[in-house]
Amino acid sequence: MTVHSPLIEQRSLETQREEFSHRRGLAMPLAGTLAWGLIGLVGALGTPFQAVVTLYIATGSIFYLGMGLSRLTGENFFAKGRPKNEFDRLFMAGMLMSLLVFTIALPWASQNHESLPLSFGVLAGLMWLPYGWIIQHWIGAFHAIARALLCVGAWYAFPAQRFVAIPAVVVAVYLITIAVQEWRWRALQAR
Repeated sequence: MTVHSPLIEQRSLETQREEFSHRRGLAMPLAGTLAWGLIGLVGALGTPFQAVVTLYIATGSIFYLGMGLSRLTGENFFAKGRPKNEFDRLFMAGMLMSLLVFTIALPWASQNHESLPLSFGVLAGLMWLPYGWIIQHWIGAFHAIARALLCVGAWYAFPAQRFVAIPAVVVAVYLITIAVQEWRWRALQAR
């Protein structure tokens, strides 16, 4: 039996979607940019073992770093008094879906550690598809599709530099996403 909050039932899904869509949406892409920037830096300067460990730790830290950054961006994911929103649950389900697909990446990585930047780079970007649908903006599809295609391109173009080239691609896509998210948010505030 599911218990629903009276606050959710009083607000339509369309109202909740609009509330979700009016959020700034910078904390998570900023966290991803920092994490993947670190992965690329260690990929360039460290040993292969250090690059692998950094990739695991940094990608696993993105959500937590995003939670912390959300206070600085004004999004504050867990602010007290913030009404429940069903689209937060949908976003979290999308994120969980992306994480579950990592079960494909991990066995491949045990055979070839160089597969990690490609598989993690693509799989962690999948959550942008449902996010884009929720906010009804093209940036979500752009982020997921560009990231996937460019990661695969970097995989083939730079086989000796996969721990550098693929993180560079992910960071570049994040920087575009951050710029668009900020532009989108400012346009919403101007209305």
